[in-house]
Amino acid sequence: MTDYKFRVLHTESSPGWGGQENRIIEEATGLKERGVEVIIASPPGSVILERAREKGILTREVPMRKSYDVPAILRLIRIIRDDRIDIINTHSGKDSLLAGLAGRLSGKRPAIVRTRHLALPITSLVTYRNLPDRVVTVSKYVKNYLVSEGVPESMVTAVPTGVNTEVFNPEMYDYTFREELGIRRDAPLIGTIGILRKKKGHHHLLEAIPAVLRRFPEARFVFAGDGPQWRNLNTAIEQLGLEKQVIMLGRRRDVPRILRALDLFVLPTLQEALGTAFLEAMAMEVPVIGTSVDGVTEVIEHEKTGMLVPPGDPGGLSNVIIELLDQPERARALAREGRKKVAACFTKERMCEGMMRVYLSVLREAGKA
Repeated sequence: MTDYKFRVLHTESSPGWGGQENRIIEEATGLKERGVEVIIASPPGSVILERAREKGILTREVPMRKSYDVPAILRLIRIIRDDRIDIINTHSGKDSLLAGLAGRLSGKRPAIVRTRHLALPITSLVTYRNLPDRVVTVSKYVKNYLVSEGVPESMVTAVPTGVNTEVFNPEMYDYTFREELGIRRDAPLIGTIGILRKKKGHHHLLEAIPAVLRRFPEARFVFAGDGPQWRNLNTAIEQLGLEKQVIMLGRRRDVPRILRALDLFVLPTLQEALGTAFLEAMAMEVPVIGTSVDGVTEVIEHEKTGMLVPPGDPGGLSNVIIELLDQPERARALAREGRKKVAACFTKERMCEGMMRVYLSVLREAGKA
């Protein structure tokens, strides 16, 4: 297996789409380019299966109705056997238990890697300490948290999420997104992109907007993404009288093109394992404003690669937005440094190289490499 001729099965029980699922696809395509055979297993109708097929990645449908789903475990055991899987990489709680058990019960006994994408508290140590051979985290922050909860440090490796800088390249896009929305080139355009969950802090950005409009009445804001807060955010927009200033875009597949048109990217997240949305904006050379929480501080260096505000502080957020709109040269300098940081530390290539090291390490430990 020194030629990287091994097979990895990624499992994901979530049917939706977000940064976690995007990372799985980016890993899968990157490892496939390096000669690794990759398969993704997820419930029927999952967005990740659709995206995987578009990329030419092999897929397997596995209904995952509950954490102890015997038919799902048996289906996964068959996949491990029939597809001759060497490594299982699990990603969410449900599939980590199902695939972990399938791996341990399988006669093939593949190595098991569990990736932790979230900064949320864990509810069980079993899928971190007992079932996997190795745990990967998307940031040092999450690694330190898992160790503090009792996962042996020797089991945990931080492999930060990386951005495809060929896709997220400002030279590849123009400003036609503004034209489609009827927004003038000289009007400040502030955007945020991410799943619409309360922990992402979109409501705090809405609360900050009136103060920004008092200083820049021509400013416009775009929110890209969907999720459980869609209705609440639309209601808040109406209550604040911001229907003309805030545009809800829904889920989009042209994220780099949207970012290219922005003057600022803002995400006042309340909890974040790393912050892929910031990395994508930085790669597109857009000035970023985030919050000083969790793994975000590994991405944004305050006043160097972006700006940080305390979480849950709409007043502070509006002040920083106004500050950067008032000082475009300073904002551009932050954007240039942000792109440099992504190129140096957070590329897809670095992420895939890190995952290759983890995979080869667990294979060697199992005597299979």
